[in-house]
Amino acid sequence: MEPTSVTAILIPGLGIVTILVAVLALWIHKKAAAGNIKLIGEIGKVEMNLDPDGTVIVCGEMWRARTKDGAHVDAHTRVRVVGIEDHFALVEILD
Repeated sequence: MEPTSVTAILIPGLGIVTILVAVLALWIHKKAAAGNIKLIGEIGKVEMNLDPDGTVIVCGEMWRARTKDGAHVDAHTRVRVVGIEDHFALVEILD
């Protein structure tokens, strides 16, 4: 084979493989909208302080979160998910 014919096959092949890997990565990390609804009522733990935004661990996944009233919440505090708004889990402190 001539070098130009190898290049003509190799470059498009690498492009297709790259696209397939990207699609697979996005598919694996996708969070379905229905999954957000299932979070409501779940108990989690604050990973990074909510001040007003931070992160929580709920059902073994890390979520961006904020309290529904905008209060500061320290790390390691137990919270309950009460809603979803603008890609944030809205949480309240457990009593």
